[in-house]
Amino acid sequence: MLKITEADINGIFGDYGIPGRCRSFDELQRYDYEDCEPAGKYVRLIVKAETEDGRSFVLRFKNEDDVTPDIVEAQSRFAAALRERGIETPRAYASEGRYARVYRIGGYEVIVTAEEFVTGEISTVDEKTAERTGMLLARMHNIAEEADLHVENEVLFDPLTYNDLFDHEKFSRYETLLKEIDAELYDNIEKEYARLEGAVRRALEAEPRYAVQGDISDCNLYDAKNGELGVFDFNRSGDNALFADAAMQAVFEARLMDYPPEIASDPEPVILPAFLRGYGSVRPFTREQRALFPDLYALISAFWLVDLRWCGESLENAVSSGDAEAVHGHMKRSSSG
Repeated sequence: MLKITEADINGIFGDYGIPGRCRSFDELQRYDYEDCEPAGKYVRLIVKAETEDGRSFVLRFKNEDDVTPDIVEAQSRFAAALRERGIETPRAYASEGRYARVYRIGGYEVIVTAEEFVTGEISTVDEKTAERTGMLLARMHNIAEEADLHVENEVLFDPLTYNDLFDHEKFSRYETLLKEIDAELYDNIEKEYARLEGAVRRALEAEPRYAVQGDISDCNLYDAKNGELGVFDFNRSGDNALFADAAMQAVFEARLMDYPPEIASDPEPVILPAFLRGYGSVRPFTREQRALFPDLYALISAFWLVDLRWCGESLENAVSSGDAEAVHGHMKRSSSG
C-alpha cells in the first residue's frame, strides 16, 4: 500500500514552489487496486496537507491503468484555462512548467499534482443548486468551444460509447432468456432502440467535440468565497459533444446525487428542469437539440445501469435468481423508456 510521509510532502512542496513546511496531513480519498492487480501497484490517493502557517493544499497521487502524465497534464491545463477565464476552480501549482510530475515513492511510481484546498463543498443538490450547476456547465462549455480546448481522454458520459448511465449491451446479453419470456416485447424494444440510437448517433457524430470536466456532481462542487459556484476534480476530463455532456450531466445530477429530504424520494421532476433551465439561460439549446433530447433521455431511461445491475432489484439479480416475473417487469419498463 502506498504510504506518504511528511518528508514526501515537503519534497513535493519544494518542487511546486509552495512556501512553508507540512505540519499535518489527512487522506481525503484512497482507492487501492492491489486486490485486482497486485503487481501493478495501481492507486489513487488524495491528501490534504496543512502548512505551519495554516494554509492547506491538495496533493493527488495517481497510478491507474491507461492514465498517463500527459493526460493528467492536459486535464490540469484545461482546469487552469477555465480558471484564467473566470471559472471558479482551485489554483493549481506547476513544477518546472508542468502541473503533472512523476515521483517514485515507496516503490510506487505515481503522477502527482498540487492545488490549493477550497472550502464550501456542496453536500446536497436542491433546485437552486441544480440551476446554478447548469449555468456553470454552460459557461464552461462556451469557454471550451471559444478557446478550442481539448483533452484526449475518454469520458464517463459519452452516449456513443460505454458510459456510466446506460448500457444497451447489458440488456441484450440476456436475449435468449428475454425472448423466452416475451419475444414480441423484446423485438419491439430492440427495434425502438435501433431507431433511437441511430437518431442520437447521427446527430452527435456531426457535432464537434471539446474538453469537458466530465463529472459535475455534488462532491465536486463548492460555494466559492466570492459567491460563485466552483468546480474541482478534473480526473474525468476529456473530449465530448457538448450537448451530450449537458444532457447526460443533467440526468446524472437529477438521479444520482444527495438531495434535501423534501425532494429526496423523487428529485428528478425538480432537479432536471432546473439544471436544463440554468444551462439554457447561458447557452441556449438549438431547435435540433431540443428535438433530440427526448430520444437520448429515452435511451438513458430504458437501459439505466442502476436498474440493470446496480440495485437489489436489478435485471441482473432477477435473471440470476430465475424470477421471470421480475424480468418481465424490467422489459416492460424498458419498452416504456
